Amino acid sequence: MSKMEDSPMVWSPSADTLANCQMGRFKTWLETRGFGPFADYHALHQWSIEELESFWRQLWDYCGLICEVPAKRVLGGHGMPGAEWFPGMRMNFAANLLRFAEGEHAAREAVVAYCETRPVLRKSYAQLKADVGALEAFLRARGIVRGDRVAAVVTNGYEALVGMLAATSLGAIWSSASPDFGTGAILDRFSQIEPAALIVVNGYGYGGKVFPRQEDFAGLIRELPGLRCVVSVEQLPDQPAVAGDLVTSWPAALAEGEGQAPSFTPLPPDHPVYILYSSGTTGKPKCIVHGAAGLLVNHAKELMLHGDVGPEDRFLYFTTCGWMMWNWQASALLTGAAVITVDGSPGYPDLDMLWHRVADERVTHFGTSARFLAGCRKAGLAPARTLDLSALRVLFSTGSPLLPEDYDWVYADGAPGVLLGSIAGGTDICGCFVGATPLLPVRRGEIQCRFLGVDAAAYGDDGEPVSEGRGELVCRQPLPSMPVAFWGDPRGERYRAAYFQTFPGVWAHGDFIHFTEHGGAVIHGRSDATLNPGGVRIGTAEIYRQVETEGRVKDSLVVGRQIDGDVEVVLLVVANDDGELSEELIQRLRARIRTGASPRHVPKHVIAVPDIPYTRSGKKVELAVAALLNGAARSDNRDALANPEALDRIRDRLRQANLLEDRGS
Repeated sequence: MSKMEDSPMVWSPSADTLANCQMGRFKTWLETRGFGPFADYHALHQWSIEELESFWRQLWDYCGLICEVPAKRVLGGHGMPGAEWFPGMRMNFAANLLRFAEGEHAAREAVVAYCETRPVLRKSYAQLKADVGALEAFLRARGIVRGDRVAAVVTNGYEALVGMLAATSLGAIWSSASPDFGTGAILDRFSQIEPAALIVVNGYGYGGKVFPRQEDFAGLIRELPGLRCVVSVEQLPDQPAVAGDLVTSWPAALAEGEGQAPSFTPLPPDHPVYILYSSGTTGKPKCIVHGAAGLLVNHAKELMLHGDVGPEDRFLYFTTCGWMMWNWQASALLTGAAVITVDGSPGYPDLDMLWHRVADERVTHFGTSARFLAGCRKAGLAPARTLDLSALRVLFSTGSPLLPEDYDWVYADGAPGVLLGSIAGGTDICGCFVGATPLLPVRRGEIQCRFLGVDAAAYGDDGEPVSEGRGELVCRQPLPSMPVAFWGDPRGERYRAAYFQTFPGVWAHGDFIHFTEHGGAVIHGRSDATLNPGGVRIGTAEIYRQVETEGRVKDSLVVGRQIDGDVEVVLLVVANDDGELSEELIQRLRARIRTGASPRHVPKHVIAVPDIPYTRSGKKVELAVAALLNGAARSDNRDALANPEALDRIRDRLRQANLLEDRGS
């Protein structure tokens, strides 16, 4: 048995949880309807992939999702790509997210919005629905119709949710970016989809500073000639609004449409609701189109069953509007929970800020990044000892693999007693392949399970499931939230090449994964960043797991250097004191990697750098650094990075180490 298989349990569901969590009740509900019986979660999962149509039909009904016209069947075609979900259905995405805005629940909080530049805002479900109707009326009056794109450069707050719901209510397609994006990165996205309407802030606050963007965004408006209207949000109340002939202020837009109800226009199930984007670090981002019914039912499964989110809960996921977790967070409205949004720096005024929000708002479900949890561990935080986190039941983590030591920190000092749900999927499906369930124990360093309805496996290069060890994460059957298309790809050629070129008819996701004997999973990094020293395939996460638990290491990045037909492992390290690495620390890191991973993982080169480049959604940029190391002079798309200057500094350090010699740099 490997070290991964021997992972100890750090949390187990109580008898009450097993019986009364929403997934437990769903399991019982199915059994009363003649399905099962199901001995445990694994039996339920096996049924969900063997009886795919029955599972999704029963899930739709159990979750109480609504449609104007029912589907003729669940799947009209099983092919990948090309699966046809819920043919014949007519439904509206926004109607489902606002289904709790009627009756007694309407007076409850729907949104609580925190940001660094404005007072906290609290809105009920009834108020949210009223504002959605008002903004939809304004958009309709400006000629926005079904199929038009409504783009937004907004912060994670109330206006973003209202804008999305108004757009999807009338049948327009929502697409958003974060205001800290450079204008080049925003144009790389929005110029491809040619929006008819734009919602834009006049700046944003971060880390106690304000960043006015009026001039930048006025220029953005001029670069989008198809715009018919612009709505300006005063995110910085002391700053002027964005100027332009097409611009209407947010209050004026709502006042114009006041008293109008949302239309909740019935639409086909595959009608687009979102356009999301790939990271864009190696070229223009791909425009990923998600359909209404598929995304809705998959999010209902993930949030209600796997996350156990319900009408009495309070849900906070720290995200920006440039990351798919914003869209996932928005779908929490369909559960009737209160959505707590936080905009700004997670470290301002200190690293305890988010934990204080969780305590003060009696948050039941808190979502963040693995990087944030690692930062809390390294900073020696102990919110469990200093704050009242008694309401918190579930802690979600995503963005990168969660280190075993971070499981230890959560259960010792972070939030003991919670279900720690490490979840993994991506923008491509706007959801998860693997993640959490209240029906299974949590094991140290492991993701708990494959999600219901997800036929995930690890494939070897031969296109067959690996009997043991690691392989490419694949999905062998259709999933409702797989994209309906790429924008600007009428023949589907780019779509097929992105996911189905490696294994025809099987979705290849691009993660390097290991499924354990008890059904859990460990992700070893992106498969396109997998290292092959001596022809042995290893994942970068295996090295991070050893390096980033060393107290003197602040951050790190691993890439491969092609040389003489082989690959050298290069480890870039940011030391805690931001200084040079001592020979003693270098040897200590090599020893840890050799012992904790294998001799093959030991880096040939260990180099001190001042910073590691990240995407704007907080993911390490391995491929751009690898391209630099192997001959590229500059990243193809620096605007997609949160800190592009880090690449320049890395180039300088690599040159000093003679690793860019004779490579055209």
